[in-house]
Amino acid sequence: MGKEQVARVTEIIAESPVGFREAVNVGFARASKTLRGITGMRVVEHRVSVKDGKIDTYRVRLEVIFILDD
Repeated sequence: MGKEQVARVTEIIAESPVGFREAVNVGFARASKTLRGITGMRVVEHRVSVKDGKIDTYRVRLEVIFILDD
């Protein structure tokens, strides 16, 4: 039988002036600095910030899934 594992989910919000894809990359890069054992992420929400009648920033709310250390 395989090794038992327990995962945790934490939520983060990331943004980028470029687009949603870049906002996800920004969030992943930052989460990777702090969390070990990331196995996946789920985009929970997409939003934009509007300034002067134009899209200013793209924001994503992410669930980051990672395995807890023994």
